[in-house]
Amino acid sequence: MDLGFHEKVAIVTGGSKGIGASIVRGLIEEGALVVNANRPGAEGDELAQQFPDQIEFVQTDLCDQDSCSTIVKAALNRFGRIDVVVNNAGVNDSVGLDAEIGDFEESLRRNLLHVYDLVRLSLEQLKMHRGSIVNIGSKVATTGQGGTSGYAAAKGAMCGLTREWAVDLAPHGVRANAVIPAEVWTPLYEKWLASVNDPDTTRGAIEKTIPLGQRFTTSRELADMVIFLASDRSSHTTGQIIYVDGGYTHLDRKCTS
Repeated sequence: MDLGFHEKVAIVTGGSKGIGASIVRGLIEEGALVVNANRPGAEGDELAQQFPDQIEFVQTDLCDQDSCSTIVKAALNRFGRIDVVVNNAGVNDSVGLDAEIGDFEESLRRNLLHVYDLVRLSLEQLKMHRGSIVNIGSKVATTGQGGTSGYAAAKGAMCGLTREWAVDLAPHGVRANAVIPAEVWTPLYEKWLASVNDPDTTRGAIEKTIPLGQRFTTSRELADMVIFLASDRSSHTTGQIIYVDGGYTHLDRKCTS
């Protein structure tokens, strides 16, 4: 299936590893040109070196006020247009209800404010090319987790913004959708499991809570949904919040008991 990405330009935040890297690789396979906005690191360097003609690696901290402007300028300077914005960067930073207000604000800066600013600054291009926005949320916004008020607030806001932007931008032919992961196997998850007392038992217990296949979602499975929603093949899909989670979030507990 041709998804129509040839010579289209996508910005992906947090595209150096895990889910973000899978999205970047998938877009490149479809013929897209990609701006990976991420902090400096070996993973981002390696991706850019592997695909030098298709990746612009913008090394920036999205918490910095000027970062989104830097990203948009880099995309236009290198590739001349912006068709897709994928807001993937974020971190479950455990800023809970006991945190000071300043820490809560910093969590929103890490996980939410750049989402708004990047879309705001890309808006002229997205309207010009009838582009697409895909926000990567989290099941935490739906289920709660405990001890992570900042992250939950940010991810809940991303779902709200997805629908708000779908309404605002429908007259311009710009679509906005969200993809929600639950338990996704990533290097970060693997690192966390390695830190617990019994990684194999812990992993097995988590997998038993996932109804479909009792296994983790792969990064590529999540990326495939993101890429489809960003593509012309989903040209009449907007304002949708789609869960790629093997049924983890919504299916009855009897599926995992």
